[in-house]
Parts: sequence; C-alpha cells; structure tokens
Amino acid sequence: MSNRLFQGVIHQMREVIDRTIGIIDESMSIISCSDLGRIGEQTDLLPTDISNTADTFVRGAYTYKPFGAAQHPEYILFVEGTDPQAARYAGLLGISLSSIKQYYDEKYDRANFIKNVILDNILPGDIYIKARELRFNIDVSRVVLLIRITSREDVMVFDIIQNFFPDKSKDFVVNISENDIALIKETKADIEAHDLEKLAQSIVDTLSSEFYTHAVVGIGTSISGIKELARSFKEAQVALEVGKVFDTEKNIVSYENLGIARLIYQLPTTLCETFLREIFKRGAIEVLDQETLFTIQRFFENNLNVSETSRKLFVHRNTLVYRLEKIKKLTGLDLREFDHAIVFKIALMVKKYLTANPVKY
Repeated sequence: MSNRLFQGVIHQMREVIDRTIGIIDESMSIISCSDLGRIGEQTDLLPTDISNTADTFVRGAYTYKPFGAAQHPEYILFVEGTDPQAARYAGLLGISLSSIKQYYDEKYDRANFIKNVILDNILPGDIYIKARELRFNIDVSRVVLLIRITSREDVMVFDIIQNFFPDKSKDFVVNISENDIALIKETKADIEAHDLEKLAQSIVDTLSSEFYTHAVVGIGTSISGIKELARSFKEAQVALEVGKVFDTEKNIVSYENLGIARLIYQLPTTLCETFLREIFKRGAIEVLDQETLFTIQRFFENNLNVSETSRKLFVHRNTLVYRLEKIKKLTGLDLREFDHAIVFKIALMVKKYLTANPVKY
C-alpha cells in the first residue's frame, strides 16, 4: 500500500476534521499524519495492539482504530481526543481507509496480479501494461509449485508458507482454493528438476513435522517470461491429478517426470476403452487376483529378470515361471518378452486411469 495515497487522504481529511489524525504501520511508526512533523515518529504501541482487536480503543490522549484485512489488520488509525466524537471520527475514517486500501490492493497489488496471470484472468495484452505499472520483473525464470493440503491441524497454512519465502519482490504465495496454495518461485535459468523437488520436499516435511499438516506438491516446468506462468500453473495441476492416479505413494510430483502417464492422462476415455478391448479378451485383467498383480509389479521392477524377481519374492524360480505362464494363458501376453511387457504395463496404467476418472484441466 502506498504511503503517499494514505497521506493524500489524511491531507484532505485535515480540512474537515480539526484534530490531529494519522496512520501507524506494523512497525509501530507513523507513516501518514496531518501534522507532517510527526511522520516517521515511533509510537509506544505494541504489535499486539493491531492483532488483538479490530475495535476502537483509547490510549493516552488518542483514540485508535485498527484497519486493513479482516483477519489481520495491518494499520492503526489514530485521532486526537478520547471523547465520543473522536471515536466516531475513528470509525468513519477506518471504514473509508479500509475501502481505499482494498481498491488499491485489487488494482496494484503484485500478488493479486500474479494470481490473475496464472489463472488466465487477465488479457494477454494487459499483462505487460500492468507489469510496468507494478515495476514487475517479467524476464526472470520462474516456476509454479501447487501445494495441496490433504489434512491439517488448526493452523494458517497460507501464513506459514508465506513465512518460508519472505522476499515478496521475488517469490509470491497466493491462495487458489481452500486447500490449494500456489507458490510462484523465482529460479535460476538452468535449475534442475531435482532441485525443485528438494525444495518441495522441504516444504512438505516442515509442514508435517512442525505443524502436523500433510500436503502434496505438483511442480510445473520452469519458464521464462510472465505470460508462460499460466502454463506452468496448469502443468502443476496436471502433475497433482496424474500423480493421484499413477503415483499414489508420492507426495512430490513433477510434470517433467510424468512420462507415459502424462500421455495416458491426455487420451479420451473412449479411446482407452477401445485399446483395452483390442488388447485383452473381455474381463482378462479383472480375473487377475492381487497376488498375481503383485507378482507382475515386482517382475517389472526387476527389469523382467526371472531369477532376481523370484529371489525378491522368496519363491522358487519354477513357481514364478508357472505364474507367468498362467498370465500368458489368461491374457495372451508373455511378460518375458519385452514388447508384450510394454503393452501389458501400458494396459495396467490405462485401466488404473479409467478407474480413477481424474479431473482434467
């Protein structure tokens, strides 16, 4: 919020209210005042005087009125005097200044601007105009991390994440929904995907260990240029949705590492159903029990190596061969052959995708 805007309002009010009036910020210093000599003066108020109440209160020879955001007022208005008239002045000025601040924030606030950019709520031609107004650096590399809260304690997760990234000129934290928070992080142009995953993991671990809040994070690709932020945000959304289907055990999912899962996610469900019907006899996958599916998973994890898989499963090699033969008889695919194994792996993923029916962006 611009101090000059506050001072302009206070200057106009001075002609109407024949008393000393001013505004104090969170550092408890006077940033605007009808008595210009007091600007910059440190007051004896405490930060708790802002956070503890939104009501008018009296301290010494002045009446005070916190104002700003509903849940966390950032400023205190003061009016000379402790009489009922001073309280009325404080109440009226508080309402006026809160409305002016809200309008200013909506029009000029950087976080609000960046939120409109990633949500595609601003015309492409207006992005650069607004960026110039805000002196917003449009050419640096950035990436969007979408943090989705899956369970929480009674804590303000948004405020916690904001405290992780205090440099508001470079990193932006915006609320998307009740459980989704977007972090727009300035990065180096050559940043690696694993570095972003380490950052995301540190956020998840800190929320879990210190605040008993569980979260998953989707990571978009690093982009250069502000117009591409919307794409990085959509990629982070896709990463979370695809991860919810194919990587249920992971709490960090990067769009760059989705692989074939991303391709399957983009296919129409009718095409997926046709693929399954063509590859398998009707009901062939459904007849495979959990033990057989577990065997197949371990066989894939061990690169189709029969000996290694039997050792990991603690079964005789001939037992594993028998199971693979059984699968071949049921499905017509021999998993010991690379081409057949690829088809079966994709088919299992397609089946999982159809069962999950994820939301598409």
